[in-house]
Amino acid sequence: MTEIQERLFELQDEKYREFQTKLIPTAEPSTVIGVRTPELRRFAKELLKANDTDAFLAALPHEYFDENQLHAFILSGMKDYDRCMTGVCGFLPFVDNWATCDQLSPKVFGKNKDDLLIHIKEWLRSDRTYTIRFAAGMLMQHYLDDDFDISYPEMVAAVESDEYYVNMMRAWYFATALAKQYASVISFIEEKKLDKWTHNKTIQKAVESYRITPGQKAYLRSLRLR
Repeated sequence: MTEIQERLFELQDEKYREFQTKLIPTAEPSTVIGVRTPELRRFAKELLKANDTDAFLAALPHEYFDENQLHAFILSGMKDYDRCMTGVCGFLPFVDNWATCDQLSPKVFGKNKDDLLIHIKEWLRSDRTYTIRFAAGMLMQHYLDDDFDISYPEMVAAVESDEYYVNMMRAWYFATALAKQYASVISFIEEKKLDKWTHNKTIQKAVESYRITPGQKAYLRSLRLR
């Protein structure tokens, strides 16, 4: 074992491992060590502080799910945008589950939105499930407030996929967009611009949100596709 693998096994929680293997069906159970998220975050900060991440980040593909989680937290904590983006682009092809994909959330991306958008457009054209999911997640996280533009939901609506984890993120994106930019985004539901599953899942998630008004929820329910 590598030193990092040994450390991860020292942090292992068997009950949490059992929980994780059920929660993440695409992860091979034998690859799940079972390290809790707060422990992984602390370990990532420790490695970043010691500037001791290069060898680990280069050692792709990783053997264990928890190594991928640690990798995501290290990238998310980087302060140098160019280094972080290079790392993310190199890591995305190896992301194979929703948890690692969604944990990958570099704070530094929020300070470099013009360049980030160029990469998002490229990632949305990928044939990799979690690269597309990550791209839609970045649009949801960074471009639904002051930086919103109607072309962004159009990009997400244009994605065609049969992958559950892609379309779940698309629904999550549009439900959040309805909460933040209702007047601009409601037409995507009214005009049925999404496939039936994503359309109905968007409505389901939106009506569960406390940020959607009762009147908006009632209207959205009337737009469900049978």
